[in-house]
Amino acid sequence: MDSEQRRKRKRLGKIYCSKAQSFSLRSLILCLSFFVFLLFLSSDRVPINPASFRPVISTAPTFFLLQSSNSILDPLTGRRQTTSSSSPARVVGRVLFPDQVLLLVVANTIRPAQADRLDCVYLDDNGSNFASRPVLSMDGYDKFRSIVRCPLPPANFSPAAVDLRWRGEYWQPSRAPVNQTVNSWDKLVYEAAIDGGTMVVFVKGLNLRHHRKSDPSQFSCHFGLRNWDKEEGFVLTTPAITAAQEVIRCVLPRSIQIIPHKAHGIRVTIGHSVGANSPILFPSVARIYSSKPRELKVKNNRNKKKHELCVCTMVWNQASALREWIMYHAWLGVEKWFIYDNNSDDGIEQVVQELDVQGFNVSRLAWPWIKTQEAGFSHCALRAREECNWVGFFDVDEFFYLPRAFHHYRGPGSPGQNALRDLVANFSSSSSIGEIRTDCYSFGPSGLSSTPPRGVTVGYTCRLKSPERHKSIVRPDMLDATLLNVVHHFELREGVKYLNVPENTAVVNHYKYQVWESFSAKFYRRVSTYVADWQEDQNKGSKDRAPGLGTEAIEPPNWRLQFCSVWDTGLSDFVLAYLADPATGSLPWEERSRM
Repeated sequence: MDSEQRRKRKRLGKIYCSKAQSFSLRSLILCLSFFVFLLFLSSDRVPINPASFRPVISTAPTFFLLQSSNSILDPLTGRRQTTSSSSPARVVGRVLFPDQVLLLVVANTIRPAQADRLDCVYLDDNGSNFASRPVLSMDGYDKFRSIVRCPLPPANFSPAAVDLRWRGEYWQPSRAPVNQTVNSWDKLVYEAAIDGGTMVVFVKGLNLRHHRKSDPSQFSCHFGLRNWDKEEGFVLTTPAITAAQEVIRCVLPRSIQIIPHKAHGIRVTIGHSVGANSPILFPSVARIYSSKPRELKVKNNRNKKKHELCVCTMVWNQASALREWIMYHAWLGVEKWFIYDNNSDDGIEQVVQELDVQGFNVSRLAWPWIKTQEAGFSHCALRAREECNWVGFFDVDEFFYLPRAFHHYRGPGSPGQNALRDLVANFSSSSSIGEIRTDCYSFGPSGLSSTPPRGVTVGYTCRLKSPERHKSIVRPDMLDATLLNVVHHFELREGVKYLNVPENTAVVNHYKYQVWESFSAKFYRRVSTYVADWQEDQNKGSKDRAPGLGTEAIEPPNWRLQFCSVWDTGLSDFVLAYLADPATGSLPWEERSRM
């Protein structure tokens, strides 16, 4: 009897199991079918009538507001938007400038060529709406980060919550960055570089005396992986060993010295101590990015010959001047150019690419930090040291002119070819000469009212009688550890001196006061940290200003005839005689217009 009941229970159990398995399988199939159906509904295959939607459009030009609803239509076009759960790129830093918001984003997620497909989005103060506006521009910054420039947010919208989206993509305010901060450009650690056993940090807002060394004991470097506003975010602290203007040099932590190539992404900031109080930390967007230990770089470069002469400059919207400046100085023997691009929007990237195709060794670095020319030159001196024996620091409207080599040459080949490189090479073996200084002569409009079509070297031929300032070519391995410079020259380390070049050997033709169309562009902003912008009512008697010119971009009477004391056609005559094509008469930098 008991065995019979056990057999019945066993048969019933099999039936129940079979039914349960059948029910589970059926449920799974139904769930999958429903999921596919939902996907189908959410795809663009289902037509939606735009007339059934009435999005509210802001009357403010270029901006539009988006309500925090579940609408999936573009408020401007009524077209269906695609949805996404994340931003096109992870924003790792925000900096508020007077005219834009700069975003630092993780590289390799979006490319500069995609900038015209991106929008900047801003969350309002209530967190319920957001505004959208097209990205101004995008650029590569270093191997691991890119920069995106966004317009300033509209009223009542926060720059701290600026994010990115693909144009036409639905974006919910709930996706906005939470507890983010936007760093004011007035006070910020913005760049850092490993230099042997030290860390060189670039800081805005220190307010140190310009052109002077400062006491480093009041500063310290702080290294960490987390947010600076939390005490547990600090990992290591080291003392500063030099301080000058916007550059602080600290001891590098021992752990980073041992494995610098594994220190990617470590953040660094500066602490400022007053008395016995704890240091006040500066906001920072600076991170350590080192591809190799310096010792390995030195070993790899031991058998690699350095360039004898390189040039570094900082530009804003000077693309039209680059070809003449680079091609002319290539004739004089310059082998590599470091171009620090300070937010140009005039197509400079294409010009650099064309020059590269033609065989000119031009390196362009996006340098978004405004009014930091001195710090940028310090940064360039570090970059160039491993590649160049000598580095010239001068602007794209400044051209070296070597009278003796040009007009009294009796050797083989063309006069002037490699003359500047040969000049500095004469002192490369010197243990005491670390800088060569050359006087500058400022040229005026020379009677012209429009930009000279053949270039500044041919068009401007009248100058002031006496030289103004000087320009320098330096040995980067002989500079003082502070990297202190005043644009025109650097502080040299102890025991090293500079050499003044006689005028009959070399001078610099500075085409400073060009036709008004070109000169008036300078009113936008000056790149030097310590030179007042043209609009500012300061230092009106300084040599950095045009005599008699006010603070507004208004052309003075007879501008074309000013700044003309001596007619000087020396460089113009040489260029036309020796650099023009014998068959066509065209100059090297004119070739592009004939292509």
